[in-house]
Amino acid sequence: MLRRGVWTSALLILTLAMSASGRTLTLSQEALLDRICGGWAGKMVGVTYGAPTEFRYRQRLNEDPRNWKPEELAGALDQDDLYVQMTFAGVMDRWGLEATTERFGEAHRDSKYRLWHANLRARRLLLRGVSATLSGHPDYNFHTNEIGTQFEADFIGLMCPGMPRAAQKYSDRFGHVIAYGDGVYAGMFVSGMYTAAFFERDPRRVVEAGLASIPSGSRYAQMVRDVLTWSAHNPDWKTTWKLINEKWDRDDACPEGALKPFNISAVLNGAYVTMGLLYGGGDFDKTLEITMRAGQDSDCNPGTAGGVLGTMLGFKALPAKWVKHLPVIADKTFSFTNYSFNSIVASTIARAKRTVENEGGRIEADRIVIPLQKARKVKLEQFWAGHVAERVSSEDSRWTWRGDWEKTPREDGYRRFSLRSRAAGAQATINFMGTGALLVGALQRDGGMADVYLDGELSATLDAYNSDNRNNEGLWGKFDLRRGVHTLRVVAKGTPFPGSAGSWVCLEDLIVYRK
Repeated sequence: MLRRGVWTSALLILTLAMSASGRTLTLSQEALLDRICGGWAGKMVGVTYGAPTEFRYRQRLNEDPRNWKPEELAGALDQDDLYVQMTFAGVMDRWGLEATTERFGEAHRDSKYRLWHANLRARRLLLRGVSATLSGHPDYNFHTNEIGTQFEADFIGLMCPGMPRAAQKYSDRFGHVIAYGDGVYAGMFVSGMYTAAFFERDPRRVVEAGLASIPSGSRYAQMVRDVLTWSAHNPDWKTTWKLINEKWDRDDACPEGALKPFNISAVLNGAYVTMGLLYGGGDFDKTLEITMRAGQDSDCNPGTAGGVLGTMLGFKALPAKWVKHLPVIADKTFSFTNYSFNSIVASTIARAKRTVENEGGRIEADRIVIPLQKARKVKLEQFWAGHVAERVSSEDSRWTWRGDWEKTPREDGYRRFSLRSRAAGAQATINFMGTGALLVGALQRDGGMADVYLDGELSATLDAYNSDNRNNEGLWGKFDLRRGVHTLRVVAKGTPFPGSAGSWVCLEDLIVYRK
C-alpha cells in the first residue's frame, strides 16, 4: 500500500506463477498486493477520466480531446462508482463472506447518499418494506436491466483471484438487491473478468472469462459474443461502435431513456466496456480513451475497464502520469465510507485470503495457493418490457383530467409541462394499446400518494415522495398485460407519504410497451 508517497518494500519484487499440476493457481503475496492496488487505482483513474463527459454524448461519438490532469484523481473520493460498492464491501467486512442478500439490502436501505435509477428505486422499495430478494425484481423495480451492478462489482472480482465460482456466488447475492437478469449478469461478467485478470495478459481471454461466468442464453451474453466477433473482423473500433448502437441501443425501458437518446442499460454500456478492453489491447491510455469516447455512461464505463486492466497490468506497470497523485490522497476517506485507498486495499486483500481458504486453498508465508475453478452454470433469468411503442406526454389530448390539476414546468430542458395535484379525488385517465405501461412522474420532498386503477381494478397505491426532487422517475408499472386496449386511471389521495412535506402527485408521461 501507499505510505507517504512511496511503495512498501514488498512491491519491489513481483512474482506470478501458475502451478504445473493444473489443479491450483499460485500467486505471490507481492503479486496479490500489486494486482489489487492496480485494480482499485485503475478504477479511480477511469472514473475521473470520464467524469466530465458523463451522458454528454448520447448516440454520438465523443470527438473532443480529454486533457486529464493528475490532480483530478482526488475526485474519485466523491464518486458513487466507488463509495456505493464500498457500502457492500463493508457488509462483508462486518458480517463475513456468507453475508446474505438481506444484509446487503439493510446496508443499501440505510445509506444516506444520493442515488439514481436502479439503486434509487431499490432503496425506496427497501425503505417501504420490500424484501432485499425482491427489490431488484421487475415486479417492483422498473430499472432492473440497468448498469448498477456493472460498476459496483469490482470489490467482488478483486477478492476472488482466479475463482470465478466464488465471484458468481457473491455477485448473485448483492446483485439481486438492485437488479435482475441482465442487470445481475452485468456484475457477474465484470467480476468474472477480474478473477481472470490476476493471471491473464490477453484482454480477449479476460473478456471470454467474463462471458463464461454468465448464462449463454442471456441478452448480455449475446452482446459480448457480438463484440468479440465484430472486434475480430473490424480493425477500426468506430465500426464496431456503430454495430453496437444499431443492434443494442434499442428499447431502453428506463423512464428517462425510453424513446430518448439517453441509455443506461447494462447491455449497451457493457458493450462499450468490452469494446474498450478489446480494442485497447492492454494499453491503458488507449483503453480509457475508447471506452470514454463511446459515450453514454462514460465515467462508469472507463472506470470498469480501467479497474480490470489495472488488475491485469498491476500497479507498478500503470503509467506514472495516472497514479503520481495517488500518494497525496491514499489515506483520505471516500465519501460516506470509512475506507481510504490504503484501507480498501487492505480490506480487499484480507477478504481475498479468506475467500481462498473458504474455497479450499491455502495461505503460505510468501504466496497463496488457489484452487483452480471453472465458472458454474447459472440459471437463466430474463426480463423484457417489450418494444417501446410510444411515450404519451401529460400534455397529450388523450389524457382526461378531472378535479384540481395545475401545470408545472418540467426540468428536462424541453420547455414542456407536467401536471400535478394535491387535491383528494383529482383524477387523470388515459386509454392505451399495449402489453405494458410505465407511469412516469416526479419524486419530490413534498410528494403525496395516489391510487392507480387498471381496467377498473385497483392495481396499486403509489407514493411520489423522495428526500430530494427527481424527474423522469417511474411511479407505477405493469408489463404482463393482455394484448389490446387498457384504461389507466390515477386518483390523487390528497395525503402525504409519511415524512413528506406535502401531498403533491406530479405526472409527466405514460410509456407504452408492446411485445
